[in-house]
Amino acid sequence: MTNQTVLVTGGTGFVGIHTILQLLQKGYHVNTTLRSLSKKDRILNALKEAGIDDFTPLAFFEADLTSDAGWEEAVAGVDYVLHVASPFPAQDPTDENDLIVPARDGALRVLKAAQKAGVKRVVLTSSFAAIGYSRNPKDHLFTEDDWTDATAPIPPYIKSKTVAEKAAWDYMKTEGGAMELTVINPVGIFGPVLGGITSASLDIVVSGILNGVVRESPNFTMGVVDVRDVAALHLTAMTHPEAGGERFIAASDGVMSFYDVAELYKKERPELAKHIAEMRPTAPEFYIDMTNRKAKMVLGWHPRSKEVALLASVDSLQKN
Repeated sequence: MTNQTVLVTGGTGFVGIHTILQLLQKGYHVNTTLRSLSKKDRILNALKEAGIDDFTPLAFFEADLTSDAGWEEAVAGVDYVLHVASPFPAQDPTDENDLIVPARDGALRVLKAAQKAGVKRVVLTSSFAAIGYSRNPKDHLFTEDDWTDATAPIPPYIKSKTVAEKAAWDYMKTEGGAMELTVINPVGIFGPVLGGITSASLDIVVSGILNGVVRESPNFTMGVVDVRDVAALHLTAMTHPEAGGERFIAASDGVMSFYDVAELYKKERPELAKHIAEMRPTAPEFYIDMTNRKAKMVLGWHPRSKEVALLASVDSLQKN
């Protein structure tokens, strides 16, 4: 057990629950925020499923990204903050500001509370959405130097992640003081499900393909990363001396199309093949590729393969 306490926002999320699990396994005290304390059993059940039986180092706080209430209590005595929580809607809202404002203001609310409490470093979960959606991806390898143009005509979720991350960096320049910020930019997050807590990527891609709902492969490739590696990257970025002031793409090596995912499942889990729709192996029009070299070189991060991540999703869904 360490004497350090970490706040994880959004403990009922896919990345949140795996991050809490790894922190507890490493002996940290953990605070986590929920929009309603009535949801805390969901976290406890997921952690029990993962083998945690001592919950004394875990504390729950009711706090919402749209309100100041509860944040001062949640960050009191905290050494590090992992701001994982962010709205991800099942469908785009009618008004993009319904998504953009909570993401931006929530990030600033957490940063202000952390700075006031004397937190050493905040690790913000952004997204590859804030990196790879403005320039033509043809023959371009996306890195942490790339930014999505928030003024371009882009979907609300992508815009919300870009606006929120830029607002966080701007805040740090003017008001961050001694506190440091590190940003993690994951691609599509897959991997094992705990306590029924999944990700939007997993629900759309894995469940959609397994249930035969996805009947054709969209004309783009996607990055894949295992949730366990995303959580581990947050923990490393939290304390690594070279991580402060940096952003890191979280992605396994290579990219995949939906067709590639379907073929992987048919080959490696043939008992599920009868439910998967036949798709044409069309060449993606948008070959979006990115590099994880910075996280590997600076932080010594070694992610699982995209195939392992996708198969872990299927296996955990089947088990549950």
